[in-house]
Amino acid sequence: MKYELFTRVSLRTAIAKHKLKAGEAATVVEHYPGRPGQEPSYTLDVFNADGEAIAVVTLRDSEIEPLAVNEALHVRRLGEVAA
Repeated sequence: MKYELFTRVSLRTAIAKHKLKAGEAATVVEHYPGRPGQEPSYTLDVFNADGEAIAVVTLRDSEIEPLAVNEALHVRRLGEVAA
């Protein structure tokens, strides 16, 4: 699936290096189509509750998913270990 710039998505996997958990929301800021036979990838910004960037990550298409209308966002304290 191709995500447009500034689309909100969620992470399918945890990223321990940045202490991010699966399900966290992020914003697409760049798209990389990939070479033939490779899946596309995206650079994402992850923000805290005040809108400050806490991480910038690049993930493959299969590692993110669109947000759904039947989902609710929640808040957690930063620094908790990703699980």
